[in-house]
Amino acid sequence: MSWITDVAPKIKTLFKRDTPENSWIKCPDSGQVVFQKDVEANQWVIPGSGHHMRLSAIQRLTLTFDEGQWTDVPVPDVDSDPLKFRDTKRYTDRLKEARTKTGLPDAIKVGTGTVEGLPMTVAAHDPDFIGGSLGVAAGEAFIRGAETAIERATPYVAFTASGGARMQEGMLSLMQMARTTVLIQRLRERKLPYIVVLTNPTTGGVTASYAMLGDVHMAEPGALIGFAGPRVIEQTIREHLPDGFQRAEFLKEHGMVDMVVHRHDLRSTLARLCILLMRLPANEIGTTSDAPADDGSDHHEADRPAPSVEQSNPL
Repeated sequence: MSWITDVAPKIKTLFKRDTPENSWIKCPDSGQVVFQKDVEANQWVIPGSGHHMRLSAIQRLTLTFDEGQWTDVPVPDVDSDPLKFRDTKRYTDRLKEARTKTGLPDAIKVGTGTVEGLPMTVAAHDPDFIGGSLGVAAGEAFIRGAETAIERATPYVAFTASGGARMQEGMLSLMQMARTTVLIQRLRERKLPYIVVLTNPTTGGVTASYAMLGDVHMAEPGALIGFAGPRVIEQTIREHLPDGFQRAEFLKEHGMVDMVVHRHDLRSTLARLCILLMRLPANEIGTTSDAPADDGSDHHEADRPAPSVEQSNPL
């Protein structure tokens, strides 16, 4: 046996470094490669380019609530496969895969806690759960969140990130558009703020219902917001769309979004808006920011990595 075949492999092993596969993240806007820990420390915003990465529902709630702590809002059980649907695979198998991937029962997670010391109820889509699509279970979660806000007399904030209604549940998923609208009207009757934060992407039946019914519409920079996707619109009208069409900044210029807010400023902006809308004293912000969340199971930062920014629009 030669020296090369005997000794060289041992030298390579000696100097080999174990590097986790997800240590580096490539920005889809600039192509910049950055260290994942730096992105995580920056609230999953790419330093330099400012690209806002998609967040899981747990990550979203963690960044929103004071100290990253909240109490889960229990959601009633529903028939997981009412139509016994099957395409290339059974719908039950898709649900099982999504639940394993996200650790959630469905696409919307709801929690209660404080934001800058102000009690608040927050619902967040998880774009990794079948594209954050709206089905019966997600509709029930949104509705239960609104009912909780009414019971506790708190503002209701919805972070949307969805491809629209879930086709595997057919007409039952479309019915959630009307059901959620009814609860929003009840919030208004109680004079409780309903604020929507549109994140990337917010499309389809979610845009056509509760995502565009807020008292105030905020959006994260660069978020894709619309009903049909840009390619579908171009193919339908057979015209080239303007640059930035359906992005948050474009919609703000045309009156569909009230403000585009950087992720670093979301918490303080939400608190200020809720205090204004509820006519609370200005010193209400921060008075209880160090207080623990309501009794229940507290949650902390999700251990799993951020969702891939390379996901395609489900539409």
